[in-house]
Amino acid sequence: MNRYHGDEADTERIFAALPPARGRGFAQTWWGRAWLTTLEGTALDSGQLMAGRGLARAGAVGAVSVRPGRITAVVKDRDGTAHRADVLVQELSGQQWDRFLAMAGERAGHVAALLDREMPTHLVEDAELAGVELLPGPGDLEPECDCGTWDHCAHTTALCYQVARLLDQDPFVLLLMRGRSERALLDALHGHGDGSAGRPGARVPEGVDAAEAYAAGDILPSLPAAPALPTEPGIPPSLDTETAPAAGIDPSALEFLAARTAARAYDLLAQALRHEHERHPVDPAHPSTPVAAVHSLGPTAPLDPLRPAAPVHPFGPVDPFGPVDMTDLPAPEPSVTVDAVRLAAGAPGRAVADRLAEGSGRGREGLAAAVRAWEVGGAAALAVLDEEWTVRGADLARARAALESAWAEDERPALRARANRWTVVDAPFQLRLGRDGRWWPYRKERGRWLPAGGPAQDPATALATAERACGE
Repeated sequence: MNRYHGDEADTERIFAALPPARGRGFAQTWWGRAWLTTLEGTALDSGQLMAGRGLARAGAVGAVSVRPGRITAVVKDRDGTAHRADVLVQELSGQQWDRFLAMAGERAGHVAALLDREMPTHLVEDAELAGVELLPGPGDLEPECDCGTWDHCAHTTALCYQVARLLDQDPFVLLLMRGRSERALLDALHGHGDGSAGRPGARVPEGVDAAEAYAAGDILPSLPAAPALPTEPGIPPSLDTETAPAAGIDPSALEFLAARTAARAYDLLAQALRHEHERHPVDPAHPSTPVAAVHSLGPTAPLDPLRPAAPVHPFGPVDPFGPVDMTDLPAPEPSVTVDAVRLAAGAPGRAVADRLAEGSGRGREGLAAAVRAWEVGGAAALAVLDEEWTVRGADLARARAALESAWAEDERPALRARANRWTVVDAPFQLRLGRDGRWWPYRKERGRWLPAGGPAQDPATALATAERACGE
């Protein structure tokens, strides 16, 4: 429950203290988890993050005040000492709000989603294309606390964990932090687009002095505006012709690679056309169609899993186009097994999927599990699926500390540890520790451990994700 406060009802919202969050993750929605990802990427001391989670989980965060550019709460230490904690968030500029209003006003579904207390990913993506970052990024959450810590302390992190729960309930909380309340935003959307023609005092365009225009005659005009983004990627031409393909050429595989390349090209174009593109450079590090994949569509012998040879690409090893200068590529090519999973995630036809399953050595079920991992976390999630490694030394100490602090003593699940995997006793849930220190949720389906969601810094959040996925 919350109330509005101040002379202007739009300036502040105060949320009553929430009950302890024992045995559950702090964020259930994708935007709430994105907020926590920003916090965990901003804080320099993982120990303060752990302490803040403990305070928030114990209900030590008081009423939360949300104002444009700032969130505030009183947070009590375990000994009862109270501290005022503030976190500053960059407000959007007037121009950014104008662009957001123009974008949202053209898409009624965005406004309807917000009114339903939802923040669909396409709303955030459309805002980014308009040059408006709704969700704060790493470094955007600036802490202030009277405890004197210069970085995020246990009190400011506890406040941020509590705000993640508020964001779950109402995404307008984020928009208020960015500078606009729900009422002000809806009023602006209602009046947006009204023309100024005919109003008293409307500016009349000024003319250009003829001498100045003549003197500037040799100055080239500015470049035309960039073309509008197409509504969808282009469709490659069909290769289903009366002419038989050359030996070793698979038209269905070639059509699939062409379609994936068109989709990636569309993504790159969307990034290039976004507002203030120079501040968000295109990342070509993961092209949709690697050179190896294209080259391997040339004449090849049938794949033979029993042949004792060097690993081959799922579409064959021969390069019919000659050598390529690899120095121009921005990043090294992925391995054969990783690239096969990435291609399989593009929903190929049955014939291509079978070749990928055979060429990668995973088989159909193994490739399906790998695709699920890729869809929740890319190459990092795939490594967690495939690798079992022994946790030692400082890594093991940090893992044990995280598991100890994640739950209250009477709520901690019984876990059986093996290597980097902690399995809940008598339950189909498992936590896997990645080499970067994040926890990945897993659940057992038909005898196979499969990813149940994205990673979390907090093992309790990861386990709650696995349990929630089991109930869906």
